[in-house]
Amino acid sequence: MKNDKQIKYFLYARKSSESEDRQVQSIDDQVGRLERIAKDMGLHIKHIYTEAKSAKKPNNRPLFDEMMRRIENGEANGILCWHLNRLSRNPIDSGKISWLLQQEVIKSIQTMEKEFKPEDNVLLFSVESGMANQFCRELSVNVKRGNQKKREDGWRPGIAPTGYLNDLATHTMPIDPLRFRLLRKAWDLILTGNYTVPQVADKLNNEWGFRTIKKKRLGDKPLALSGMYKIFTNIFYAGIIEHNGTHYPGKHQAMITMDEFDRTQIILGYKGKPRPKKHHFAFTGLFRCPECGCSYTAETKRKINKKTGKIKEYTYYHCTRRSRKIKCTQNKVLEEGKLFEQLEFELAKYTIPQELLSLALEIIESRKDTKADDEKIIADTRQQTLEKLKNQQSNLIRMRSNDMIDDEEFRIQSEPIKKEIEKLSKEPMSAEDRKEKTLELTEKTFAFYAYAHKAFLTGDDETRRELIFHLGSNHAIKDKITAIQAKEWFLPVVNKHDDIQREFERLEPMKSGCIKAKSGQSSPLLSTMHGWRESNPR
Repeated sequence: MKNDKQIKYFLYARKSSESEDRQVQSIDDQVGRLERIAKDMGLHIKHIYTEAKSAKKPNNRPLFDEMMRRIENGEANGILCWHLNRLSRNPIDSGKISWLLQQEVIKSIQTMEKEFKPEDNVLLFSVESGMANQFCRELSVNVKRGNQKKREDGWRPGIAPTGYLNDLATHTMPIDPLRFRLLRKAWDLILTGNYTVPQVADKLNNEWGFRTIKKKRLGDKPLALSGMYKIFTNIFYAGIIEHNGTHYPGKHQAMITMDEFDRTQIILGYKGKPRPKKHHFAFTGLFRCPECGCSYTAETKRKINKKTGKIKEYTYYHCTRRSRKIKCTQNKVLEEGKLFEQLEFELAKYTIPQELLSLALEIIESRKDTKADDEKIIADTRQQTLEKLKNQQSNLIRMRSNDMIDDEEFRIQSEPIKKEIEKLSKEPMSAEDRKEKTLELTEKTFAFYAYAHKAFLTGDDETRRELIFHLGSNHAIKDKITAIQAKEWFLPVVNKHDDIQREFERLEPMKSGCIKAKSGQSSPLLSTMHGWRESNPR
């Protein structure tokens, strides 16, 4: 039994939550075993230190640093620990302990297996502490290599983002069926441009009842606002794994498209940085300054009429001018009423009489029938060509089996045929499905032509913002003048607006609500609308 009363020990027990310590005894187990050893050996324990910190880096463990300071001050001169790797896994802390041991400031380091003393060969201590450090380095390299391989294989290492799960058996990230669809709806809201992130979070948590996944100690709570921002700025949801500026195509099921992700970043502000909003205005964040690239924001000022004492509010839009790299000269403000007039005038250019809507859809329906017939002919021709190629392939196989041609000749002749068969075998969208999809898109486009202007005049702020957002892109304000790059399929309305209006004036309404030509000659209008539809790239 050891009984050195001159040595006062600090008991130090440590365990980190990292992979290096998965097989190490828990802190309570370490303390219990070490206390029994101290009792059996007659060691005097002055104080017990327990710490749940990694020892891979120096200056990362406040209690360890406190223990070392007290040893240097002479309050104790021994350390009792489970193993040397509990004291240090980095050369800085190991060197300090080794130096204090050689200088006899530390007179004993007692572990479960052995005791280290100042008179011992310093090489023994250095080897064991060096092994702990080397293990840590090799583990780090192996983990990094494994994570990189996983990213290259299309899977994200680590904890799955909200909306996905960790499948420990396959090491993949399937969707979370309870949360995936709700988050997709949240993306749909932010993509309209009519909701701020706090508004989306409020709907998600308080109206739809969203709760985070339940874990051992955390979870089963509403999604925090910071978590909502992280989701809307995380490219993982678009099917991409990002690491140190490099993008890897992921094999997980994407929640959104890359186009939707890019549009969301524009709505939130470049680089996805959230902007605080105290008031809700119809067009904040939608328009940008072409000079500095910053967003336009809105403010409301109140002015008191000195004669009547009434308070009048003025709302105006201006460039935030937050760019530090570009000195913006756009210091003029645009009153909300003037902005409204410009946008109303812009929508008026893309408007057709509502009576033309049914006629336009009738024309498009007839053309779709013709196009469906054409596609049937194409499908029949494709099938005939495919059968010929398969016959050629069968003949080549028969010739090779009869040794009429050798392997090389067979390969040269069969490879082009195989590629053509693969190309033609890909099942295209059926004519009927394409017809339905085209008709649906066309109906929405013509409905926009017919009703957008009126909806802008009578609708609320959210409706007006959505109409202007869907009209085009690159919304800008310069020198108090708005500019919108309209989508391609809206341009024919502007180019042929006067022609359509003149032709429409030659038509008269029927009792049934339809329209007919006054002179029986509506062909110019029909020709105009036929060409109009063909310009729609969708």
